[in-house]
Amino acid sequence: MTTAPLLWQPDLSARRKPLMCDFTTQAAKTAGRALDTFADLHAWSVARPQEFWPLAWDFCGLEGDKGAVPLLPDADPMQVRFFPEARLNIADTFLKNADGREAIVFIGEDGRRMAWTRAGLKREVEQLAAALYAAGITAGDHVAGYVPNMPQSVAAMLATASLGAVWSSCAPESGPDVVVDRLGQIAPKLMFAADGYFYNGKTFETRDAITEVASRVPSIEQIVVWPYAGGAEDLPEGMMAYEAFKQPDAPALDSRVMGFRDPLYVMFSSGTTGKPKCIEHSGGGTLLRMLVEQQLHCDLRPGDRMFYYTTCNWMMWNWQVAALASGASIVLFDGNPAHPGIKRLFDVVEAEKVTHFGISAKYIDASLKRRNRPADSHDLAALRVVLSTGSPLSPEGFAHVYADWKADVQLASICGGTDILGCFIGGCPVLPVHQGEIQAPMLGLDAATLNDQGEVVEGVAGELVCRNAHPSMPTRFLDDPGNARYRASYYETYPDIWRQGDFTIRTGHGGFVVLGRSDATLNPGGVRIGTAEIYRQLDKINEVADAVVVGQSFDNDVRVVLFVQTAGGAELDDALTTRVKTEIRKNASARHVPVKIIAVSDIPRTKSGKTAELAVRDVVNKHPVRNLSGLANPQALELFADHPELQF
Repeated sequence: MTTAPLLWQPDLSARRKPLMCDFTTQAAKTAGRALDTFADLHAWSVARPQEFWPLAWDFCGLEGDKGAVPLLPDADPMQVRFFPEARLNIADTFLKNADGREAIVFIGEDGRRMAWTRAGLKREVEQLAAALYAAGITAGDHVAGYVPNMPQSVAAMLATASLGAVWSSCAPESGPDVVVDRLGQIAPKLMFAADGYFYNGKTFETRDAITEVASRVPSIEQIVVWPYAGGAEDLPEGMMAYEAFKQPDAPALDSRVMGFRDPLYVMFSSGTTGKPKCIEHSGGGTLLRMLVEQQLHCDLRPGDRMFYYTTCNWMMWNWQVAALASGASIVLFDGNPAHPGIKRLFDVVEAEKVTHFGISAKYIDASLKRRNRPADSHDLAALRVVLSTGSPLSPEGFAHVYADWKADVQLASICGGTDILGCFIGGCPVLPVHQGEIQAPMLGLDAATLNDQGEVVEGVAGELVCRNAHPSMPTRFLDDPGNARYRASYYETYPDIWRQGDFTIRTGHGGFVVLGRSDATLNPGGVRIGTAEIYRQLDKINEVADAVVVGQSFDNDVRVVLFVQTAGGAELDDALTTRVKTEIRKNASARHVPVKIIAVSDIPRTKSGKTAELAVRDVVNKHPVRNLSGLANPQALELFADHPELQF
């Protein structure tokens, strides 16, 4: 694999060195030897977890008593226990230094702005915690949010955490079937909601949906609603206004002390391969992982301002909110990121002096195709780090950020998942950025690329794995006796090695190229092809707005089929078809060229915005789609069913 062009080089001689440098100095003292490179530091973090994780706890400022035992080792990674004696509550780390600095800034699609100070956030949490306690919520209970990405959602989560209860959330654009599929499995006692939301210039009321969810999830005893799209007056029976629910005379917060492994979140898989899995995550393990990723890998500091475009359906909501625990402010936006135009989010970045801006790879590709150049239209002087995830970022997307957004940012493409509420591979502020490549493995995680024989490979495609245990592994799947589904999901392919399900190439200088989901990998003629290798070529063609590529079983083999949604009224005629094939053949290989290229008017997506490749593949191959409720636009699948061009 040839070396990709260098796009950015850190200036480690500058007065403001990354926090990673200070951490490396302390790590070298702990290790009793020099750690001259990031590779040295990473190798030590993997080889000596009993030294690395306690140092990370102290350096990153996790509140609580970590105890005398850093971990209890076990040959089975699922049985390793980190900080078994620790006593803490994550709310204390989130809410420390409760002063007049801004904690949360909210920008709605309709233009409204709301700002809470750190002291104001803590008081809000105290009032909600007292109300939750009075409502009978205690440790281990489940509290749900059917909520927009707003400050009240953050406060509700932290109040839940302070009592030792467990939080889960769904975005309000999710229909009742989607929400019931998730919340029905966790049996929440109380649900927070807003009365509506705004998207793409339209107002959507949600009271009927809230009522339906509550009627179908009988465990919900109380519903607390705040006004956003309308008003909280005349609420239906069974709903209580948010302001009336809070207890204004609440005492100072006295968080319940918990164990490191006690649950904080239940997250849900996308639900495109069956009923969504309920993945339980610990409070201590999750927060410690996020502190390491944000402070060390993203150089997030007190006073910085983190803005990650997300919804409450996606793990990146939990990830962004964790920035509060590092003393940073978080900027929340709820609505369509491209309404009324692609520059909308950059208006927020400029106005709020954002230092860390996170977005999906799809947004970056859309920005490229629309010739968006915020470097000319916006003051981005404060911006230091751009983060991208959700799908592989194309090399052209990398180049676009540096050419048209800002030339001196660290572009941290990250890859992880709901499975660990964090990243396996991602940014590193002391390493260069090469076009199309994720910079490095995360500290403490032994990430590698393995071939089918379980051998470590470099320069060729294989499975992304993690060869060691770490604190933010799930504690369990709900309703999973003996951890059977948990083990089958991650440890079935390679014994005692976590397989994430991403197809990657490890580069010669330690980075990674992600080729797409390995369970959506194409296999024509027995040769594995990552779908991202095809999408990467389509990103160069402005007439292609979106696409999905799948393998169709055909004539005892697999043929590659590409569905294209055109842009701006373009027609998928012979000329455009030839151009698509030429780009793919020239820049990938002849094997990558689709046998069929078919125009469609819509592409199915999951609720978190990811292309639903597996659902399309199932429809094309006449297999049942296992969970339509996991899709944002399930009606789009009708465009692919029994398509005349795909008949034998």
